[in-house]
Amino acid sequence: MRYVEAGRTAALFNGFVGWLTARGVSLWGAHLVAVRGRKSGEWRTNPVNPLTVEGERYLVAPRGHAHWVRNLRAAGGRGELRLGRKAKPFNAVELPDAAKPDILRAYLKRWKFEVGVFFDGLDHNSSDEELLRVAPGYPVFRIS
Repeated sequence: MRYVEAGRTAALFNGFVGWLTARGVSLWGAHLVAVRGRKSGEWRTNPVNPLTVEGERYLVAPRGHAHWVRNLRAAGGRGELRLGRKAKPFNAVELPDAAKPDILRAYLKRWKFEVGVFFDGLDHNSSDEELLRVAPGYPVFRIS
């Protein structure tokens, strides 16, 4: 399972973005995904960039099978998107790899400047074949 752990700089940046987001300031559309921990049952939060494609909302995990992804799976797809004091509950359905290329392409078009380093040279111009090849390493959830 592909998982890129945040280094010191990334952890500091994520902490700063999370701190701002928790106070209602969204950088480039960032929210906090809040999911119950799979072992502790405590709420765990992480900054994410929700993506809207053709009226549907998605969460993409550019670092791979991160803890929030594993927690979301264990929680049966139930979580919250938070911005400041507003919390919107959601239900998530994980997409199969075959359904990911268009979503990954849209995600890279919108946020490559921020997450491109996790995609090994791929971008929104990458072919379906290239995106399908890497799709297993990038969990994608449709949220409602």
